Amino acid sequence: MRVGILGSGEVARSLGNGFATLGHEVKLGTRHPEDPKLAAWLRAHPGKRTVGSFAEAAEFGEILVVAVRGVAVADAVAAAGPARFDGKVVIDVTNPLVMRETGPPTLAVGPAGSAGEALQALLPHGRVVKAFNIVGNPSFFRPAFPGGPPDMFLCGNDPAAKRVVTGLLHDFGWSSVIDIGGIDGSRELEALCVLWVKAGLAIGNFQIAFKLLRK
Repeated sequence: MRVGILGSGEVARSLGNGFATLGHEVKLGTRHPEDPKLAAWLRAHPGKRTVGSFAEAAEFGEILVVAVRGVAVADAVAAAGPARFDGKVVIDVTNPLVMRETGPPTLAVGPAGSAGEALQALLPHGRVVKAFNIVGNPSFFRPAFPGGPPDMFLCGNDPAAKRVVTGLLHDFGWSSVIDIGGIDGSRELEALCVLWVKAGLAIGNFQIAFKLLRK
């Protein structure tokens, strides 16, 4: 399968690593193709990874991933061309974080709204699913924790798209995937990212993930 990823930072490259390891072809969309980190990333899986513009990545992908900074999503979509998302499953891994000099980040959107909802509004014919946004990028692929497998939450308006993303999450090693409903669930999932940051700061460890305990 061809996967187009908008973004070229650590989050985008980590997701690209996972997809490429599973045998998928991956194209990162970037404004900085000359970045030496991208050259190293390309060498890791020759033939499975390429780099291009946002528009080229969006055109390339059968499935698309939005992995730019949360406050830059609208600009990235505009550069890619919204029509290139039509009919495609779009995985939104972003969080609209406002970074501060001291203390944890805050959200630029919410509580009566979310970046996930804003992305779906920008892409009326795209099938947006929020996922991967509640854990650090080193744990995206084959997460392993002493307390057992963590849970991944997702949300979106298209049931078939959510089934596709659930299957991909299982391929990535997430054995427990919990669907919390429509794309408005992004409000809670994006807030959960802030909780993840605050918890990491509190215990001095960001190798953490969420798990629901069940009886």
